[in-house]
This record gives sequence, C-alpha cells and structure tokens, in this order.
Amino acid sequence: MAELSVGKEVLSRCNKCKLTLAHTIVTMKDAKTPDKVLCKTCKGTHSFKDPSAPKAKTSVNKVIKSGRASSKRPTESVGELWNKAMSKNTANAKSYSIKGSFITGDLIDHPTFGQGIVEKLIDNNKIEVLFQDDYRTLMHKK
Repeated sequence: MAELSVGKEVLSRCNKCKLTLAHTIVTMKDAKTPDKVLCKTCKGTHSFKDPSAPKAKTSVNKVIKSGRASSKRPTESVGELWNKAMSKNTANAKSYSIKGSFITGDLIDHPTFGQGIVEKLIDNNKIEVLFQDDYRTLMHKK
C-alpha cells in the first residue's frame, strides 16, 4: 500500500454525495491516518470516513436501548391501525374531492386509494389520511 500524506488521493465516504469517492487528503491525524479530505466530485471538505470500516449502528438500536420510539406513530402496522379505525367509525364515507372540506375523524372514499380516515389537519388545505396500505397527505378546500 502506498504511503498516505497530504495531497495524495484516498477513498472516503462523502457527506454531500453520499457515496464512496476519490478525495484529496488535506490534513493528517498521524502518519497513517487522514484527518480532513477534499471531495474531488463536489469539492466539499469533511472528516475522513474509511469506507472499509464497519458501519455505525443505526438509530433503530438507539430506540431499542432507550425504550423510546422516534416516530409519533404506534408500532402497529398501517393495516392494523386502519382496521381498528374502520371498526370504530360508523359514519358514512364522504366522497373525496380536492374542493371538499374535511375534519379529523372523517371517513372518506378516495377514487384511487379506497376508504380512509382523516387522521390530522396539516396547514389550512392539507389532511393526513390513513388508508389500508399507507398514510397519505391530500389536498382539500381548493
């Protein structure tokens, strides 16, 4: 392996590009370890990240250790949440239209996504709707 020094080329994971790319060494920590590198693609300077080093643990492990979830949604699947919400709702479904007005708890019938329940209001003209397969943000009051 060639000696590493300032001005030489080395592979590093780039923060901006999110890829392992060629970088120029700007500073060294010691005789064998680069400190700061310059990405030859985006020209960004950052700390050297060895692409052969094992990757850090993901935030999922942190959630398990801390006992807290980072998401506000429960750990149940979307389908299970949809089934529970549908069993609680006895109202008739409103046909979805971008011109219509909806409030939290409304049951809507969307031509593409099927039946859903308005979970929350976002801004003045957006709603978050729970459908059987996923949460979706829809426009209303247009």
